[in-house]
Amino acid sequence: MASSLRLADPSELVGHWQLQQAADPGKGCTLDLLQNAALGDGADCLSQWIGETAVGWFPEPDGIAITGREGSKVIFFSRQKDGLYEARLKADGLIVLQRGAN
Repeated sequence: MASSLRLADPSELVGHWQLQQAADPGKGCTLDLLQNAALGDGADCLSQWIGETAVGWFPEPDGIAITGREGSKVIFFSRQKDGLYEARLKADGLIVLQRGAN
């Protein structure tokens, strides 16, 4: 099944994104996905929510993987539609990642 999904070019995902916790819509921050596969502004916010240090990212056919210091995946945002991704927290919470204004 995954073979039918198109892997996004990283340049398509670079830019400003909005992070929001589904259970608390008032709680949000921005997250910058940088060209060099690193996380920019907002990495600290995401790290607090997931309980691990988030430093990088890479596209996968069905979403966006966020990586930690050692390069291992610490959370995965599943693609819902263009510009909209969701990830489940260990505590059964939901984080929404949505394309912001570039």
